[in-house]
Amino acid sequence: MEKLNCRKAYGEKLCEMGGKDADIVVLEADLGKSTMSNIFGAKYPERYFQVGIAEQNMAAMAAGFALAGKQAFINSFAVFATGRAYDQIRSSACIPNLNIRVCGSSAGVSDYGDGKTHQSVDDIALMRVLPHMTVLSPADAVETEKMVEAMCAHKGPCYIRINRNDLPVFTDPNEEYHIGKMSLVRDGKDAVVFASGVMVSQSMAAAELLEKEGVSLRVVNLSTVKPLDTEALKGFCAGMKGVVTAEEHSVFGGIGSAVCEALSGSRLPVEMVGIQDSFGRSAENYDLLLERYHLMPEDVAAKVRKVLSD
Repeated sequence: MEKLNCRKAYGEKLCEMGGKDADIVVLEADLGKSTMSNIFGAKYPERYFQVGIAEQNMAAMAAGFALAGKQAFINSFAVFATGRAYDQIRSSACIPNLNIRVCGSSAGVSDYGDGKTHQSVDDIALMRVLPHMTVLSPADAVETEKMVEAMCAHKGPCYIRINRNDLPVFTDPNEEYHIGKMSLVRDGKDAVVFASGVMVSQSMAAAELLEKEGVSLRVVNLSTVKPLDTEALKGFCAGMKGVVTAEEHSVFGGIGSAVCEALSGSRLPVEMVGIQDSFGRSAENYDLLLERYHLMPEDVAAKVRKVLSD
């Protein structure tokens, strides 16, 4: 299956949107080559602001731009974009409900070489709790492009988390996209898994494993974590014997929590695949960390078997 880089897709689409809207400004915290915001900067240097390692100032500057009628995109690694600048995002973006777009790049443990200080296992939880904030977690590069365009048309603050590595493409480029939509990637009749980011491809691989055992797994890409379309979610759960959530994030406060909240009145058994109350760590490659934190297809399949046995 074709694999494409989400960071590159983000940078190229942001540059494209900059050509359509002269009010888009981009701020970067010394990581432009990694977040790939530098693609925009190379073409529109007069609208590209390199603030250095000063994420709080970057978020506050973005608020100033937004108050002046600009669309401000701020960029850094996800752990810094959300954690280090949290107070400024809360007070200067979310309380006044401004058009500020936060890009958290190298999300989850996808920055495998830099360890726990650079890996974000709590960014969804931090952003999801903020009133007015929209939270997006694309499955692949094609969906990333669609999200960037949708963010430019959205009113209010947005957060998008971008994986560092190449991911398989499951999004149909011709399919209509809007914020809030969850997409059926594979249909099934026994259980449903709601996945985001890299865990969409891991869940698809789990479905192949389970098919050999006679288990039919429905896979849903839950790429808009907030606002959550609870009616669509319940619709995807209809007729299922159990529910699994799968995310490259802590099991606290992420999509697992969101799904459980939405299904609070349901009797369906729910199991979560995610990082179990732990920080990240360094590794020689990404797959080693996905295995270390039990984010592999076999781990998704094991949780499906569990909900079906309850």
